[in-house]
Amino acid sequence: MSAVLDARGICVSFGGVHAVTDVDIDVAHGQLVGLIGPNGAGKTTFIDAITGFVAHRGTVRLADADITDAPAYVRARRGLSRTWQATDLFEDLSVRENLTVAARHPSFLQSARELFTTPATRHAVVEDALDTLALGHLGDAMPSELTQGQRKLVSVAQALAARPKLLLLDEPAAGLDAHESAELGRHLRRIVESGTPILLVDHDMGLVLAICDRIVVIEFGLVIGRGTPADVRQNPRVVEAYLGSAAKELTTADLTAAGAEPQGGAP
Repeated sequence: MSAVLDARGICVSFGGVHAVTDVDIDVAHGQLVGLIGPNGAGKTTFIDAITGFVAHRGTVRLADADITDAPAYVRARRGLSRTWQATDLFEDLSVRENLTVAARHPSFLQSARELFTTPATRHAVVEDALDTLALGHLGDAMPSELTQGQRKLVSVAQALAARPKLLLLDEPAAGLDAHESAELGRHLRRIVESGTPILLVDHDMGLVLAICDRIVVIEFGLVIGRGTPADVRQNPRVVEAYLGSAAKELTTADLTAAGAEPQGGAP
């Protein structure tokens, strides 16, 4: 499979602190790749780097185009769409209007045209994103009317409405209960199966182990393990540093309950 994202040798330093050191991650078409590690491991910093929000060393290629030196807004226009840990929505706009804002990234000429017309294609993109996340019935709702789980789904739908080549999700399951996390997992697999690959950062190990095709584990900014969920669960260094012995005891039923059929040969 060809790589949609190919990030090589990514390094980020803040003064004398090395937050990310020589991290390589690739995500291919049809893949959901997890990036996990303890708090402070450098996961969000890695996403900040490849999306252009912090200075970094190393190379970033998106669909064979080198975007290493591109600013954040150019990377976004090229197809890198992300969520943030905080689910900030426009509180005075409906769910559908929030997605419409996210779907709009026109050129100057397109902006001029939109003074007189609203493109039908944008409406279609918004409705597709609502349908994919099963949010169609909430299209006219205001953010204040949503549960925390629904707000998280709207945040993912916003990123999807930008028509990305790759979706980067930063802890979308944070604050969700088991049912909401399971529902999120099913939606994320649906997004990947519909053609948009995902790089997922999350601490919900039931979710990550259940839905990811491959997982990369970092600690103190360094990669300490990578492979299928089954590989990661059995990696002694990963278990010691992050997962704990309980990870080995997760059963197929546990993983299925977390949101999907286990990926990567989990027993």
